[in-house]
Amino acid sequence: MTFDAIIALGSNIGDKRANIAAALAMLVESGEVRIVARSRDFKTPPWGKTDQPWFVNACAGVETSLAPRPLLQHCLAIERRLGRIREEKWGPRIIDLDVLVHRAGAVDEPDLVLPHPRISERAFVLAPLADIAPALVLNGRSIVDWLDGIDQTGVEPFDDGDAPSSVGG
Repeated sequence: MTFDAIIALGSNIGDKRANIAAALAMLVESGEVRIVARSRDFKTPPWGKTDQPWFVNACAGVETSLAPRPLLQHCLAIERRLGRIREEKWGPRIIDLDVLVHRAGAVDEPDLVLPHPRISERAFVLAPLADIAPALVLNGRSIVDWLDGIDQTGVEPFDDGDAPSSVGG
């Protein structure tokens, strides 16, 4: 399956899975973005700043006519609508949306770098990404190869029976 872009989502405040679902619903509201693939939700340990609650992470492959910058702006607007306040780097967040890759190719701007520069270091991104784009090649290696080469401790998919409201706060 091909995508115009892939977006990573994460939450570790409140009803984490419901936050992911709400962000995905908002992503398609305008009609400018259509989700064509969605990963499972993964329970993941915090990364970077580790003294905070666990996360739920997911990825979505989308079709969109939006260029990288407008897609990023759309994602940031969703974060604001859901109440995200950026107080500390890698700190707790109600929602986080990151554009990982875009059909436009490489972008290197101060606040937008594509492909996202730390995909290959983060199991919380690679595991859901492997659900929807296992053969995607970044820096000469597939997503599955990158995932196999890093520590995946604590990164676990939710069982299909886990309803979004069953794993609050």
